Parts: sequence; structure tokens; C-alpha cells
Amino acid sequence: MAMTSYLLPGLAGAWPALRRPLGIEDHTADGRGYALTFDDGPHAQGTPAMLEALGAAGVHATFFLVGEQVERRPSLAAEIAAAGHEIAVHGYRHTLLLRRTPWELADDLARAADVIGEATGIEATTYRPPYGVFSTAGLMLARRRGWLPLLWSRWGRDWTTRATPASIARRATRGLSAGDVVLLHDADFYSSSGSWAKTAAALPAIIDAARAVGEPLVSASQST
Repeated sequence: MAMTSYLLPGLAGAWPALRRPLGIEDHTADGRGYALTFDDGPHAQGTPAMLEALGAAGVHATFFLVGEQVERRPSLAAEIAAAGHEIAVHGYRHTLLLRRTPWELADDLARAADVIGEATGIEATTYRPPYGVFSTAGLMLARRRGWLPLLWSRWGRDWTTRATPASIARRATRGLSAGDVVLLHDADFYSSSGSWAKTAAALPAIIDAARAVGEPLVSASQST
């Protein structure tokens, strides 16, 4: 029983039915709108490409930032915030939570919060773990900080080598419904090289498809 309880948060990434009972969200705050989220940045090429496409369309998104990447590019993290996008936490190092002790993870999250806050001037309140895999300790630490644990309900699988702009857009928008949160990436630090370019190319089509549903594009943790 103890082992089952320990593993449940980690299984929630693959089994959506487990998320709500564990207090893990995968839809927008009020179940309306459509939220674009980007993991793993900031990235010197990928992040500006996403910001340009989002700016051209006049929409906002949520960026789950990695602390070690923010330390390398603090001005780029600040640019995301200045453009009005939601700032969220993706940890300091992009390491599977199940490989971290509770003490290591507590230090990681504290460091991430400090680095991201200093660079952006924003105290982030939303958290997504690397690879979308929570640990029991990670979920408890996020709650202790008052962070919203957020996964996703749609994804573009844009991190894979075989992904194309067309496949990313198709997967990200298939069966869209109000409240959906889509997972995309603005960086290739932890995925196939150059994957961000495919995401950038797919983004206009994703935005157009989302608008066709008749729901506004919103920040993931904010009400419409």
C-alpha cells in the first residue's frame, strides 16, 4: 500500500484519471479558453521565435522556465515576462523527480524560485515537473509553496525526432475542447536537436485552430 501511494503521483502523467484525486490540474483555471504552454526554456533561438509568433497573433501563453537556463539567459526570461506571458516553474535542473531525494528536491525548487523570480520580477505560482512526472515529495513541496501543480490535456509531441510542423499542429489541436492545456517546447536542451524550430513553424496553425474552436487563448492558471 505504501509503495502504491508513493508511485501514484508519478503515474498521473500517463493516467489522467489519477490527476484530479491527487490535486493535479490539467485544464485552465475555470475550464474555459485554451492555454498554450512552453517547457524547458529560455532558449536563445527558440524562445524569441515563440515570442514573435505569439506577439504577431496577439495572444499570451505560459512559459515553464528551467532555473539553470534562466541563469544563463536572465534577460530573455525578463523579456518573456515583459511581453505579458505567464511565468511558471519547471525546476532548477531538468531531472526526473523520482531520482531526487526530498532534500535535494526542496533545494532545487527553492533555487528555481529564486532564480526565476530575480530574473523576471515575478513570483511564479504554477509548477510542472520535468517530463510531467511528479513524485510524492515534489507534489507535497509544491503544495507547501502554494503552487498550482499543472500538467496538460493536449500535446504536440514536438520533442521527438520524427515530429514535423504538420504533425505537431495536428496532435496539439485534435479534439480541442474548452479548458484544454497544450504542451509545447521552446527549447531543445532536453529533446531532439532543433525541435524548437518545428514548434515555431507549427505555432500559427495551432493558434488558428484554437481560435476556430471559439474559445480565447489564456494563461494556463488564469481565468478567462
